[in-house]
Amino acid sequence: MATKVVGNAKEQNVHLVHSHAHEEGLPGTVNVKAAEGDDTGYGQALYPVPAEDPNDPLQWSKFRKMMILVVVCLYSFLGNSALLGVGPYITLWSQVFQVSPADASALVSYPNLAYGFGSLLLVPLYLKIGRRPVMLGSMIAFIAGLAGCSRANSYAGLMTARVIHSFGAGVCEALPVQLVNDIFFLHERGKRIGYYTFAMCMAALSTIPAAYMLPTRYSWRLFFYVNLALAGALFILAFFFVEESSYDRETYIVRDSSSERSDVNAREVKPVSSTVEQARAIPARKTFLETLQPWGRIDHSVPFFTLIWRSFTYFLVPQVLWVITTFGIIIGLGGLAFNFVFPIKIMAPPYNWPESSSGVNSVGSIAGFVLAVPFTPTSDRLAAYLTRRNNGIREAEMRLGVMLPAMIIAPIGLVVYGLTAELNLHWIGYFFGSGLASWGGYFFYCFTLAYAVDSYNSNTSEMLIAMNVGKQAVSFGLGYKVLDWVMQSGYAVVIAGGFGGIFLVNNLFLIVFMIWGKSIRRYMATSWLSKLHGRGRQLEGQVV
Repeated sequence: MATKVVGNAKEQNVHLVHSHAHEEGLPGTVNVKAAEGDDTGYGQALYPVPAEDPNDPLQWSKFRKMMILVVVCLYSFLGNSALLGVGPYITLWSQVFQVSPADASALVSYPNLAYGFGSLLLVPLYLKIGRRPVMLGSMIAFIAGLAGCSRANSYAGLMTARVIHSFGAGVCEALPVQLVNDIFFLHERGKRIGYYTFAMCMAALSTIPAAYMLPTRYSWRLFFYVNLALAGALFILAFFFVEESSYDRETYIVRDSSSERSDVNAREVKPVSSTVEQARAIPARKTFLETLQPWGRIDHSVPFFTLIWRSFTYFLVPQVLWVITTFGIIIGLGGLAFNFVFPIKIMAPPYNWPESSSGVNSVGSIAGFVLAVPFTPTSDRLAAYLTRRNNGIREAEMRLGVMLPAMIIAPIGLVVYGLTAELNLHWIGYFFGSGLASWGGYFFYCFTLAYAVDSYNSNTSEMLIAMNVGKQAVSFGLGYKVLDWVMQSGYAVVIAGGFGGIFLVNNLFLIVFMIWGKSIRRYMATSWLSKLHGRGRQLEGQVV
């Protein structure tokens, strides 16, 4: 009978996770039927299969993983808060810097663009030199930009500082998904990506304190002072808890050279020959001090500039394009259009609210997100249930069914919001409309992203570049000069009709992917595009 020698595992007294799960010939189709001795989640073998090394991120302790998730979620919250929380200042900045309201809104629109395009540089950089140094470096740029904003005395100075902190923080849109891929198993990803999404969505809350800071001694500058202090505290937290997760898993994967192995499709193991495989000795887990090294794992095989240009080819992948349009529409509506429109409407007749209340529009959005959060684990649970019914074969589309109610509810919210603004209906309509849009948008935020990562995984990081650049470009297009557009055509036409119609059409693609998603994946797997992307698979041995 074959035997494996696994070094000093007993001396370390650790349980290393084992699994026989494997991807079938089609990306997004995974065989998770458990064999004897496999560790399981939801009764299914864990995937990806971790290396027999306690330093493999998949083998890290639950506390370590959760602390990393908490840090990246907080970073996403702060990055988006600093970017979008200044909505109540548009009118004030227009007066202070003597520019039009549309030009003042550019202090959100152009930083929003920089927020996405920063991924073009920072994502290839964290593949080349590691996640940890890029994260810490991006936080330093974020802090420097916030400091510049707090002291800016001109439109150009404020715009420059805004672009710097947005460019630096932009990587927080890619890093959470990358780190979830690095440290969590397939059956855990939907929920963890949901937590990151919730943190990102909660940034809408920042407009409330931002507005209430206006009457204070420091006025709008106080918003940046507070963000600066929080960013500094988060940097310290990240330094101590975010360990480098770039890992060459192939080095420690033990491959059984004997013909005896557990067939996951059979009920018994049939020994044919007796061989002994000497595996590479399992190293000791890094000490806490070793995890604090500011540098990461340098991968000399990563073609830096190739990653940049090849990421644009992911716009041709249907699942990726769906994420781009979904995120871009939701950000463009909730983060830009809502934030721009509400202060102007609510401070004018017939509402006549004070300036300090101009940021409370986010209450509706937050209520929608909070009511949606309990549904975060549903896609993982639905996928697990359908996988069991499918004899242990998991398809990427199995998580999509939970999105059906949200498909219709979100666009209805835009109709309510647009008609309330057009007809000057009761102010509760703003909150009810944004709440419905946010409740439905949360499902599409979470599960389109998880679906794309499940479906097309040749190079997850390049896909994240395309997503970040694309969604910020779409949201920029929706938010750019939106005030001029609204003033010319009316709130009902733009928000209820235009944006609502666009959102509905985008959401209806859910039906397309539920029915034909596997066929699309099969076609893409045999296309020239897959071959182009597949050449880079070895660059990310730990990302599947």
